[in-house]
Amino acid sequence: MRIKKNLIVAALLIFFINNLFAQAPKKKNKDFYNLKAPSIEYSKPDTSEYLFEEEFSDESEAEKPTYFNPKPEQSIVSEDTSTLGDGELSIVEEAEQLNIDSSWVTIAEYYSIWDSKSVNPYKIDATKYSDTIPIILYDTTAGLSWSMPITNKVITSDFGMRHYRWHYGTDIKLETGDPVLAAFDGIVRIQQYDAGGYGTYVLLRHYNGLETIYGHLSRADVEVGQYVKAGEKIGLGGSTGRSTGSHLHFEVRYEGNAVNPEFIYDFPNGTLRSVIFDLMPQHFEYLKSARKVAFHKIRPGDTLGGISRKYRVSVVTLCRLNHITARTTLRAGRKLRIR
Repeated sequence: MRIKKNLIVAALLIFFINNLFAQAPKKKNKDFYNLKAPSIEYSKPDTSEYLFEEEFSDESEAEKPTYFNPKPEQSIVSEDTSTLGDGELSIVEEAEQLNIDSSWVTIAEYYSIWDSKSVNPYKIDATKYSDTIPIILYDTTAGLSWSMPITNKVITSDFGMRHYRWHYGTDIKLETGDPVLAAFDGIVRIQQYDAGGYGTYVLLRHYNGLETIYGHLSRADVEVGQYVKAGEKIGLGGSTGRSTGSHLHFEVRYEGNAVNPEFIYDFPNGTLRSVIFDLMPQHFEYLKSARKVAFHKIRPGDTLGGISRKYRVSVVTLCRLNHITARTTLRAGRKLRIR
């Protein structure tokens, strides 16, 4: 009886299980290939902050080692930084050294400006000087010497006002063809021809900080960048440029500003006045007078050409100073600026 009941329960259990599987939905194969990917919510990144930082090194800006060359080749800055008339200025810092007569010269220490065309590229107002500057004219212990610019000792025109314009040098008598000598040891900075002024001229830059100019030469025997010793012939005297006769126009300049050569040289005796020249602000007092504006009162019959010859000022300069042209009619009674 018990066995019969157990068989009935087992049969009922099998019946219910079969019905359960029969009611469950059958999956199709194609559903396996059509599965949908889960949705992703996109958010815009915040660019207000750096994602990362990285340091870069520029090898070109890194400090490079320098090596001492026991005997570097002689080198001069030959590229012009301005022209004779434009007055523009560029500074050339040079660290090269020159082996000159067993003496080491660093150009940057000598002057930081090299210009082979402009007499005064420095554009320094000497009236602002307030201190005394001692300049050693020569030093025999260092092998630095001096010389008179020519053997003749006769002065034909002094430093100062001449013919309504300032004369920035001392004129010394000579004959065309007489040798002209370097006053101090130095380097040729300018050698060129100036038709309206110096003619053929040479400008030397010296160790002591001075520069000297030799004008109206008939011939120049040196080139830009050439080293010369005091007393060495740099050319022959003559009467080129704006000159009325054979003579040497000799100038001494400090930072582009002219100094009366007779403060340094005793020309009649053919000597230097001292070993050390104390350059003082008083030596540039003349600039206040030289810079004063001058006018010519126009008279009946005056012409630009006549005024130009009288004051030795070019017609081009007169037109520029007065904002006129060469065809402008000059009216008597009016003033014409000549300087």
